[in-house]
Amino acid sequence: MRAIAGALVAAAIAFAAWRAGSLSRSGAAAALFIGTIAIAAGWTWGALLILYFVSSSVLSRIGARVKAQRSGSIVEKGGARDAPQVFANGAVFAAAAALQLLYPSSIWLAAGAGALAASASDTWGTEIGMLAKSPPRMITTWRTVPTGTSGGVSTLGLAAMVAGTLFIALAAWLLHWNSGNAHLALAVSAGGIIGALVDSFGGALWQSRRFCTRCGSATERAVHDCGTETERAGGLGWLNNDGVNAACTLIGAIVAVSMLRLLH
Repeated sequence: MRAIAGALVAAAIAFAAWRAGSLSRSGAAAALFIGTIAIAAGWTWGALLILYFVSSSVLSRIGARVKAQRSGSIVEKGGARDAPQVFANGAVFAAAAALQLLYPSSIWLAAGAGALAASASDTWGTEIGMLAKSPPRMITTWRTVPTGTSGGVSTLGLAAMVAGTLFIALAAWLLHWNSGNAHLALAVSAGGIIGALVDSFGGALWQSRRFCTRCGSATERAVHDCGTETERAGGLGWLNNDGVNAACTLIGAIVAVSMLRLLH
């Protein structure tokens, strides 16, 4: 019955997000799938996922025009999130929820919340960081780079990363307050921060980078907004931002579980 109720709730939220332009049709379908599994695992799982999604959606709309102007020609994808983006950020969480259904344990909560904290940390850092007055700096070289460049960080963005992690960690702890386990919040916080840092370093070192010969500018797009097909300029050709985000959430889950076991 909870799975059925979860499907109805997830469908309503996914439909509303699609109508609001936060999700594409494929993204809404992916969100429905992940949301159903989350609520089937428990209402607290569903609540945590909703808090993550709502906060991320709200932040994406703040200063949207400014962010589009600054990074629109660089980022691979913009606007409504599609299915690959949704799964990149939520698949590890969904897997942890499914394992919670099969083998109930606090370990899966730590894994799911750690994955979500890493994704929230990255999302908050990106959405808020793009509004910084000063251009970001590449995390590996500390040279200034255009806003929207993967691996670029700023003081404002780093502060937002920490805030995003703490938001999910605190929510996970409060939603499971009856466990009396404050170690969960610490473990999730560690997973979120380390996962987001892995995302930044992964974006700087290994994510595919491209170059528009017509405009003479760096980008992540296969076809630049000027209509020119771009050339590979570095990184792994098969690794895009979705792949880096997926790795970010996986690392977040692993670190959170490892930290929880260490604290116990």
